[in-house]
Amino acid sequence: MFDQPMPGSSETSLGSGRVSARHLELREFLLGRTNYERTQPGASPRKKVFKLSRTRELLECLGNPDLRYPVVHVTGTKGKGSTATLVAEILRAAGYRVGVFTSPHLWNVEERLAVDGCPCPQDQFDALLEEVQPMVREMDVAWESSRESGPTYFEILTALAALHFARRGVDLAVFEVGLGGRLDATNVCRPAISVITSVSYDHTDILGTSLKQIAWEKAGIIKRGVPVVVGFTDPEAMEVIRRVAVKRAAPWMAPPEHLAYRYHAPRHLEIGDSRGVIELELRLPNEQPFALDAELRLAGEHQARNALVAVATVRRLVRDLGLRLPLTAYREGLARAVLPSRIEVVHRKPVVVLDAAHNVASVDALCRTLNECFDARRKWVVFGTTQGKDFEGMLRILAGHFHRFMLTQYHGNPRMLPVEVLAEAAARIIPQRYRVCQSSEDAWSRVWNSAGTDDLICVTGSFFLAAEVGQILAAADTANGP
Repeated sequence: MFDQPMPGSSETSLGSGRVSARHLELREFLLGRTNYERTQPGASPRKKVFKLSRTRELLECLGNPDLRYPVVHVTGTKGKGSTATLVAEILRAAGYRVGVFTSPHLWNVEERLAVDGCPCPQDQFDALLEEVQPMVREMDVAWESSRESGPTYFEILTALAALHFARRGVDLAVFEVGLGGRLDATNVCRPAISVITSVSYDHTDILGTSLKQIAWEKAGIIKRGVPVVVGFTDPEAMEVIRRVAVKRAAPWMAPPEHLAYRYHAPRHLEIGDSRGVIELELRLPNEQPFALDAELRLAGEHQARNALVAVATVRRLVRDLGLRLPLTAYREGLARAVLPSRIEVVHRKPVVVLDAAHNVASVDALCRTLNECFDARRKWVVFGTTQGKDFEGMLRILAGHFHRFMLTQYHGNPRMLPVEVLAEAAARIIPQRYRVCQSSEDAWSRVWNSAGTDDLICVTGSFFLAAEVGQILAAADTANGP
């Protein structure tokens, strides 16, 4: 998979080999749509650009494919991608066909539309896009009359996912929120269950500067009468979510009242793969307690919390939809779920870890997991991030866990934070412990030539940076041969 173009490039998802002119035209059309994943933070007032009505209108043009299967709707500051994957893997282990819509992608845009763990094939993605394109063009004209734009990049992808899942005959689908919740394009769905994994500070320029504001935005996915599972989060944020759930008569499941767990972390991951163990208990209203012990392939206590939320979600689906899931399905799903660039070990001696942590909470979870699961003589970090992120907060956490820093910037997306800005903060926070590298290639070359075989190298700060370095590693592996 590493031989694909990097996210954000003009050729994203083209892959290797020859492609048709029509394929290029379709991708140019998609990449030319308004894309807030590539927009400078604070560039547009949110109320004017996020419109649920556009997505709903597009889905109606397609015959409302999202209404043909039950939907699990997942949001959260961190953990939503992992939780979505864990839910899907548990259901798949029981024999159900499951679609998963996630964002962003690492390599190809088709990754966002996966059925049974397989990205949408390129030819099928093109066929879907070709079908949707004339509808989008018509909407452009209609919306222009009201001085507003037509469907955006993410809104089109949301509609494509809904249509793809319907065409593939999924039994259930998991939709991960792109940003926030209340005004996210995925919030047009009518879910069987809503999930809020966590609430912490991120995207404060859009979602608000307080936990109460951010929690309220995420609680916007709660629908009247639809059950909601909430993960571990700040009491202030939890109270906001609880009030919204009560107001909308949504059955409520949250720790510590209903969900509890104990986690035993894997050790010495620098030597080889091993799995942690989670012991969990669910005390759901009007049900007998449900207890389970299982291996967990995803490393870190934060992943144990995501696993607890995932199991609670599936248990509620069993109750409400009459699904049949033996205990072996939970165990198998938890044990096999993997996600690229989530504490992903891609090399040993030295250990190289790719991780997409891009806010203070996720960087803190990353550092705790590295300390718990790895032994290393020295720790190096290659760090680059995105404008609008609390890069100083992330640097301060990393400063307490890493010996040396290679500060850099990714390319292919205008939202990258210039490395010169990082360097100004580093001069105050980690003086004499960092080097400035203008590219991820330079950063990787320097750290690779400096680290010893007993050291640990972690690449973190952004999905885009993880993808770039992953591609560098793949190219080196290819050049060196088997």
